[in-house]
Amino acid sequence: MKRFIATGAAMGCALLLAGCAGANYDSLSQAGGSLFTAATLSDANVKQLSDQSCAEMDKKNTLATPDSTYSKRLVTIMSGLKNTGLPLDAKVYVTKDINAWAMANGCVRVYSGLMDMMSDDEVRGVLGHEIGHVALGHTKAAMQVAYTTAAARGLLGSTSSATLTALSSSQLGELGEQFINAQFSQRQESQADDYSFDLLTKNGANRQALVTAFQKLAKLDGGQSSLMSSHPGSAARAQHIQDRIASGK
Repeated sequence: MKRFIATGAAMGCALLLAGCAGANYDSLSQAGGSLFTAATLSDANVKQLSDQSCAEMDKKNTLATPDSTYSKRLVTIMSGLKNTGLPLDAKVYVTKDINAWAMANGCVRVYSGLMDMMSDDEVRGVLGHEIGHVALGHTKAAMQVAYTTAAARGLLGSTSSATLTALSSSQLGELGEQFINAQFSQRQESQADDYSFDLLTKNGANRQALVTAFQKLAKLDGGQSSLMSSHPGSAARAQHIQDRIASGK
């Protein structure tokens, strides 16, 4: 996904300043405490939040059953994404939406709408990209920003790293949504593209499918796909992968 990562403190301050009018001191103090926590989230905290947020997202969405065509396809797709060194847990959400994402705990989710428009090889390339964000550490920063955003909106109260388990279902759901809507920098997107290419190469998978996956996304109108709206420049990214194939590197 195309996400813009700001520092937790900078983003939080900007959001707090934007919402100061009419806000009471107690609310700002509580948000401030949460913002401080967001800036100091450890790897263990991020994994815990990812575990909880992913579980809540699973409750809010319809999961494909293990015996469904989607789930069987996903098993085949993931078989070509081995050797990541990550504990991946991949499942399908049954929805017409076109999207896919992965959290720092290895939670990988792909939407059936994306699978409907792409071949197994193409979906594999997209998921390789999302897994790349995890392997390269981008998702830790994304969760930190998601936590910061939710805290600044007063949605998490005065939580601390010691009381993360006390977050309610609605708070965890909001945190999951904030994470999915967060944005990586263009540099991080390019790094994840290259990670997917290298992972496909390592597994002897179809690298050309990563090119056609981006080409399909490039043809979509931004309003039709949440994945496309967060992945601008798909045509240029397809060309970058094509160039790598041509160069043999």
